[in-house]
Amino acid sequence: MSEPLQLTILMPCLNEAETLARCIEKAKLGIQRAGVPGEILIADNGSTDGSPAIAEKLGARVVAVKDKGYGNALRGGIAAAQGKYILMGDADDSYDFSEADRFVKKFHEGYDLVMGCRLPIGGGTIMPGAMPWKNRWLGNPVLSFIGRLFFKCPAHDFHAGLRAFTKDALEKMDLQTTGMEFASEMVIKATLKKFRIAEVPITLHKDGRSRPPHLKPWRDGWRHLRFMLIYSPRWLFLMPGLLLSALGIIFSAALAVKDLQLGGIQLNVGTLMMACMSVVVGFQLVAFAFFTKVFAIAEGLLPEDPKLAQVFKIFTLEKGIIAGLLVLLAGLAIFLRALWLWRQADFGLLPSTAENLRRLIPAATLMLLGVQTVFSSFFMSVLGLKTVKRQPPGK
Repeated sequence: MSEPLQLTILMPCLNEAETLARCIEKAKLGIQRAGVPGEILIADNGSTDGSPAIAEKLGARVVAVKDKGYGNALRGGIAAAQGKYILMGDADDSYDFSEADRFVKKFHEGYDLVMGCRLPIGGGTIMPGAMPWKNRWLGNPVLSFIGRLFFKCPAHDFHAGLRAFTKDALEKMDLQTTGMEFASEMVIKATLKKFRIAEVPITLHKDGRSRPPHLKPWRDGWRHLRFMLIYSPRWLFLMPGLLLSALGIIFSAALAVKDLQLGGIQLNVGTLMMACMSVVVGFQLVAFAFFTKVFAIAEGLLPEDPKLAQVFKIFTLEKGIIAGLLVLLAGLAIFLRALWLWRQADFGLLPSTAENLRRLIPAATLMLLGVQTVFSSFFMSVLGLKTVKRQPPGK
């Protein structure tokens, strides 16, 4: 019996006839250097330039993937891969597949995901003309920094196209995306699931195609950033919400008493109104952070969070309702005092409109926050309900 395949070198392909042969030859050398049984797999996404024929002639296996998109091409290739380890990379000759042995070595050390690093900070090299300036100095460093900040990912190059993973680990990631976000989701899920991640320095070469690349830097950069934000309720909602709430509370508390003079700037009831708005918006963002987190965990999009579970042990539905009612009553008490003072003036004009607004604006804000707290507590409990699958009759 033939020895089981250990390594699959996977290349998504869409009209790469100019460079595919060089990539396959380098991949053959990479498998030889790795010293393990391997295969070269081309996931063709609808090429019309004869790429599949070139691949088959050179001994690579070709799988046709009808569903369009980078992620779909990789999904189709991964499903067809026979190797225990899968090394993926673009077929434009920008990556050197002969370096496959570096990745296999990390798997033998027990890692689940091995990222190539093109950036000098991780020991990588970018050859002249290999990467546009906006990608080299703005896009990749910024997005990689955000990925490390948001998810505590150890990789310096969050979006390197040359990376490898075990097939078992990828199945546990349960990836959902089908486009360019597929690569980001892989790193995020691997980090969140506490998989062992390693990084090896690689060299990025100028691609050998005569046509422009499929990648659109600004559009695809935004897609990656958007995806990272969606997967991080903490940074998308919680941190901005806490900041807005804190600033709003500080200024609201001060301006509810009297005007403030900051240098040559006079802050009065107009600023008080904006500060109270900041509190309300901040509260809503914090609530969205919890809503998103609870929903994502319930749907299996994010792993269980022990810290969140501890929060819910302390702040139950009943405590949320009580807290909301207390805030509502505080706002109502301030409103009733304002109403009593108005009655003292026979419901006519008050001596100071500004002083009246110092009571009415905080009163309205507190009553609004109280109502939001009560119903947000109910909504949170609904999201957190565990779905129980009904057993068929007789089971």
